[in-house]
Amino acid sequence: MDRVIVLYSSKYGATRKYARWLAEELECRAVETKKASLEQVREHDTIILGGGVYASGIAGIRFLKRNYPHLREKKIIVFAVGASPHEENAISALRERNLKGPLSGLPLCYCRGALDEGAMTWLDRTLCKMLKKMAAKKDPAIYEPWERALVEAGPSHDWTEREQIQPILDHLRA
Repeated sequence: MDRVIVLYSSKYGATRKYARWLAEELECRAVETKKASLEQVREHDTIILGGGVYASGIAGIRFLKRNYPHLREKKIIVFAVGASPHEENAISALRERNLKGPLSGLPLCYCRGALDEGAMTWLDRTLCKMLKKMAAKKDPAIYEPWERALVEAGPSHDWTEREQIQPILDHLRA
């Protein structure tokens, strides 16, 4: 296997969990994106970059955008982690928002994360509660998939499963 590095940005731990599972599976290092240097990353043939989804942005994607001219010859796979269920329209929207221009051809995988209001910052917890209240006012028959998940999750739920890294591994081995 080529030299692989897993870069990740994780605010509450779900992306870190997926990055560590990938590192175990691939026998490579998982490094927080904010602690990674371009020189360190350039030593690898394959880069797997993962980040949590916040306001439709993938955390850590800025590292890839900023350094892509130096990394474009590498095999690169991006994965996003969020509390919403796997839904093709949402993943397409993530791709359009985050993988523009030269990044548009990169594979994007989605892993379902976790929700723990008790661990959230005051701002994140407040926003989450506001979204829940807005969703609760709607008829459940017309919920978007993310609204249903948010309402059904309660204050805490963990959807992470090691099996969700399989699509990433499949892209890597393709």
